[in-house]
Amino acid sequence: MRNCVFCAIATGGAPASIVREWPDALAVRPRSGGVNAGHVFVLPRVHVEDAGTDPEVTAAVMRRAAELMAEHPAANLITSKGAAATQTVYHLHVHVVPRQEGDGLPLPWTPQHTARAAAQNGVTS
Repeated sequence: MRNCVFCAIATGGAPASIVREWPDALAVRPRSGGVNAGHVFVLPRVHVEDAGTDPEVTAAVMRRAAELMAEHPAANLITSKGAAATQTVYHLHVHVVPRQEGDGLPLPWTPQHTARAAAQNGVTS
């Protein structure tokens, strides 16, 4: 797809810190460094807008992400579809986020998120 940064990365037309490569996908470190050590995202080499667009490509990307997750004792696997779900790059990608007990990374459905939101709003226990 035209002007897709992930397509450019997949074809070698844009710089990226590639962690692992397969014939059908790449694992790339986020330019920002990610939300914690070891955070990578897996993207297909072909342009697919999101996880709901092409189930076969999505399955292949999930399989590659699972290979990376197997290397960690704990991790989150995260993808988004659409702006309302926080998708900002419209090329399928799956985040593999290694986790540790007490790492403080809040996800919306966790007690850490509730505690952080309360602290930001000046609410104390």
